[in-house]
Amino acid sequence: MATSRKNQKAIGPTTAATVALTRAGIPFTPHAYHHDESSTDFGAEAASALGIDGGRVFKTLMVDTDKGLAIAIVSVDSKLDVKALARAVGAKRAVMADAAVAERKSGYVVGGISPFGQKTRLPTVLDDRALAYETIYVSGGRRGFDIEVTPADVVAALGAQVAVIRRT
Repeated sequence: MATSRKNQKAIGPTTAATVALTRAGIPFTPHAYHHDESSTDFGAEAASALGIDGGRVFKTLMVDTDKGLAIAIVSVDSKLDVKALARAVGAKRAVMADAAVAERKSGYVVGGISPFGQKTRLPTVLDDRALAYETIYVSGGRRGFDIEVTPADVVAALGAQVAVIRRT
């Protein structure tokens, strides 16, 4: 799975996410694909374009809690349980953050928000379903670009906690 910086440029763009992972020495595999501008279901589009199960593709969501903003990473074929996310970060309530806030705080556009290389580091929770896979896919910082990483590296790079944060 590890790629050299030279290979990263050949396979995908350089983004704040790829720079952050490279600096941290975390191996990843970039996966670029054609993004259809009319698509609004970015995760399903990525899974289809990359030919992988939607359970392995994880979306990065910003949530506003009574303790501040937090990041949830949950598979695209699951729904985020905001109450479970609130509990995981020690908050009493949580709602999805406004898209403009998510873009400003992360430095990415909605549909391309990567958990890596964000402008503002926030408490992060990875859904435990990720641990069922050797590698998972997350946004690489642009629509049409995902990064394949191990769940353990997600946890290590982001100081993330692992919890059940999906609706079952």
